[in-house]
Amino acid sequence: MDNADFVVMLTSFKPSVHSSHAIEYADAWLPLSPFTETAGTFVNCEGRAQRFNSVALALGETRPAWKVLRVLGSMLDLPGFAYEDIEAVRRELVPAADIAARLSNATDVAIERPRSSVSGLERVTDVPIYFADPLVRRARSLQQTKDARPPAARASAATLSRLGLADGAAARLRQGNGEAVLKVSLDDGVPDGCVRVAAAHMSTRMLGPMFGPIAVEPA
Repeated sequence: MDNADFVVMLTSFKPSVHSSHAIEYADAWLPLSPFTETAGTFVNCEGRAQRFNSVALALGETRPAWKVLRVLGSMLDLPGFAYEDIEAVRRELVPAADIAARLSNATDVAIERPRSSVSGLERVTDVPIYFADPLVRRARSLQQTKDARPPAARASAATLSRLGLADGAAARLRQGNGEAVLKVSLDDGVPDGCVRVAAAHMSTRMLGPMFGPIAVEPA
C-alpha cells in the first residue's frame, strides 16, 4: 500500500439507506453495533460514569466498536489493543473519582454581547429527546409518542399579543437566511420577549442559531 490516505468509516448506519457526507470520503465501511446492541460507559452531565449493557442482539455482522478497533490494532501490530472483553476496556478508563476533576467549562474564547434583535424577540431552543440522534429519529414507535410531536413556536400570552398571534395560529419565523412556518402554542413558561422553537427537526432545520434574534409574524 502506498502513502495515499485510506479512509475507513465506522458507522451503525447503512450508507445506502442513511445518507451521510462521510460516505463521500470513505474507502471502506465497517458496520458497528449501535449503543442498544453493545455495552459501554458514558459520562453524564454530572460528570458521573455510568455503565450500560445491550438490550438486543447485534444485527447481522455488526460488531461493537471496541472489537473492531481491537482487530484493526492487532492487524497493524499496535500495542494496547489486546482486550478480551468489555470489562478489560472499562478497566482502562479514568477512575470515576478523577472524571469530575478533568471536566471544565473554562474557555479562552472571548464572550460577545448578543446582537440586538430588530423585532425584539430572542429564540430559545431545546432538542426533544426523540429528535436527538439518528437512532431515535428512525424508530417508528418512538416517533408516535407525545415527545416526538412536530415543534411549535411557543410563547407567552404577552408576547403573542404583541405579535398579533393567537394560540393555534400559523406563524412565519425568519432567522439567518432561513425561514419556517410553524403552529403557535401558548406557553406562559416561556419568558416574555422569547420564542421557544425546538431544533433537530425537519421543520426547523433551515432556521439559524439555536439561540439568538428571531423574527416572527403571522403566516
